[in-house]
Amino acid sequence: MALYITFLFIVSSLVLFYFFVLNQKPKGKLPPGPPKLPIIGNIPQVAGKLPHHVLRDLARKYGPVMHLQLGHLSTIVVSSPRLAEHVLKTNDLAVSNRPYSLVGDVVLYGGSDVVFGNYGDYWRQMKKIMTTEALSAKKVREFSGIRDHEINNMIEFIRSTLGKPFHLREGVMQRNNNIICKALFGDHSKQQDLLIEIVEELVVLASGFQLADFFPKLKFLTAISGMKSKLTKVHNELDNIFDELFRERKIKRQTNGATEDDLLDVLFNIKERGGLQFPIEDNNIKAIFVNMFIGGTDTSVVTIEWTMTQMMRFPEVMKKAQAEVRRVFKGKQTITEKDLEQLVYLRCVVKEALRLYAPIPILLPRESREKFQIDGYDIPVGTRVLVNAYACSTDPEYWDDADSFKPERFEKSAVDFMGRNYEYLPFGTGRRICPGITFGLNVAEIIIAKLIYHFDWELPNGLSPKDIDLSENFGVVADKKVPLEIIPTRYYPMS
Repeated sequence: MALYITFLFIVSSLVLFYFFVLNQKPKGKLPPGPPKLPIIGNIPQVAGKLPHHVLRDLARKYGPVMHLQLGHLSTIVVSSPRLAEHVLKTNDLAVSNRPYSLVGDVVLYGGSDVVFGNYGDYWRQMKKIMTTEALSAKKVREFSGIRDHEINNMIEFIRSTLGKPFHLREGVMQRNNNIICKALFGDHSKQQDLLIEIVEELVVLASGFQLADFFPKLKFLTAISGMKSKLTKVHNELDNIFDELFRERKIKRQTNGATEDDLLDVLFNIKERGGLQFPIEDNNIKAIFVNMFIGGTDTSVVTIEWTMTQMMRFPEVMKKAQAEVRRVFKGKQTITEKDLEQLVYLRCVVKEALRLYAPIPILLPRESREKFQIDGYDIPVGTRVLVNAYACSTDPEYWDDADSFKPERFEKSAVDFMGRNYEYLPFGTGRRICPGITFGLNVAEIIIAKLIYHFDWELPNGLSPKDIDLSENFGVVADKKVPLEIIPTRYYPMS
């Protein structure tokens, strides 16, 4: 009986919500879009599917800018490089906000982070700290010792298993997590293992479909789903670990001064130095750390796995990339950023893998903070704005044979990772470009280079390259549904 009453309450609330909120006609001329169902709008057309593929297909029918009603959320989807530039460059300030997120509110300390936080003076201050001090090119170079140590350990492990299948994602994820943890707060193996476990739980929660996300004004849906209590539990567990790490570091600093080279000391130094418009609190640092865990672990690993997958699919690409790496690295014991810059063809391979399989194929949603126009259509304040980077990077008007893997297309191209070309946005662009792009790409490129320098690889069980499964998952990132397993068959030392 109680369940029946609850069901009636939900249905009644949704009906009333539809008539008094959703059914009100917006002012101005909205872009075209597919037919919408009452109350739920276009949710059935995208839920449970690969959104970047579905939205690209819909855009081919309804145009490069279209309107969707996702429950309560009035949403426009941009699917062409020309209009992506119009939104993300011409109107960047108008769409610089992030929409409300339960994850951001509960786990990221009220949205006080850089990735999900709203645009404003505080956000600009923290973004500047991230890009000019915490994750500057100079600071990334200082982490090279940590990076090389972990990657060399991985190479030695693979060497010990020659002839046996290597689970690429699992092996790379472990080392990548170690690099991030040591870069953030040094060597704390006990807390690190627990921290990674909790972050993985958070990623699972954030990846799932939640009806409450599409009806943010109906607070009871959040309560019924139990999502808030689950996120609160994760938040409390993370907070306790951070408190312990911070407490230990403060005691050490009082005794020995700032002796660590990790990001925790960098941010503590900035906090103690003062002189900021918005003084930094411990919770602000915690929010930044959560950003780096989520962004740094999955995006780098996805980039590595898809790049290796494509080289296994195309042996001629692998052969050419290996020849280049073995020529450049020959006789070197330490690999520097200058060495990586000489890997011209391998960078083309990575670029092409990211063109087809960007970790975040639909850029993180924005929300209009002021009204603007796009292609003659009126976009009201509070509209959710999605840019389908996958549709842009496979637009046949900009890319020949757009759905095929052809690294050579980048050999004479000026297109880079930095968001200056709107047909290629694997890490976003403008104010909201990924602040950790230098750190993440550096790790991904050197891992890929060392994997193909040190080993020859083959597929297990007589699998043919054309039979490799290319199915995707879509969650926080778009990773490979069937993890890649490959066999190292020969080891080449650094000599």
